[in-house]
Amino acid sequence: MSNPFPGMNPYLERYWRDVHARLIVYACDALQERLPPGLIARIEERVYVDIPREGISRVIYPDIRVKEIYQPFTSSGGTATATATALEEAVATATRIIVELEEEPITETYIEVVDLAGGQVVTVIEVLSISNKVPGAGQDAYRQKQKGLLEARINLVEIDLLRSGEWVLSMPESSLAPSQRAPYVVCVFRGIRPRQREVYPIYLNQPLPTVDIPLRPSDADVPLNLQEVLNRCYEAGRYDTLIDYSYDPEPPLDPESAKWLNHLLVEKGRRKAQVTPPTPA
Repeated sequence: MSNPFPGMNPYLERYWRDVHARLIVYACDALQERLPPGLIARIEERVYVDIPREGISRVIYPDIRVKEIYQPFTSSGGTATATATALEEAVATATRIIVELEEEPITETYIEVVDLAGGQVVTVIEVLSISNKVPGAGQDAYRQKQKGLLEARINLVEIDLLRSGEWVLSMPESSLAPSQRAPYVVCVFRGIRPRQREVYPIYLNQPLPTVDIPLRPSDADVPLNLQEVLNRCYEAGRYDTLIDYSYDPEPPLDPESAKWLNHLLVEKGRRKAQVTPPTPA
């Protein structure tokens, strides 16, 4: 079944590792078809090791390796006259395995548009992940990359479809008036106009925008239809089989948005209408 929301589906945040990977691949494919001669879109990786910080919880994706094969032990009630055979049997049936968890380097993908003539990066497209928006190595790595792109005046398109976490876009949130702030946002930095940002505020009840992707100064912008990309992610990922729409999404919505969401899901047949019991006479 198709995405029941007109725009961003807030339930997808729970499955963001998979959604993020699909968004990058499908967006790259969509751009590739429209790029002018001499430019190519490719998927690149950023790798880092996340180190816990005091008071900050985060999701880790561990590797497992066996530190020691076994460590035999016997109960305090054993006798000193136990035979060698009995000891061997005790070891065989009472073995401790010491397992050490080793944090695996985290890999994040993004899109680069490259000029084939000189191998120069023209535009970078980032779809923000959870690790970019919470303090830690992921956020540090993202901010460092962001700073380098701005200083080199390379076009940067930041797509934030997550309601959780901090504001990490390449402009202060205070630059937007309160009436212009939305739960989702796309921010476009053009290297030829470094003091400007093109901002697409996105509300829950609105379709995702078609974003104008800047390229070389001599090129026309290339449109990227985010709604088409997201809907393809939803259908290809079979999220209708995973999402239980009888529950509210996380993080919680504000009361007005929650009311709108409930009405939409009931209307689409994804949630049963809540029946208000009659008032006692």
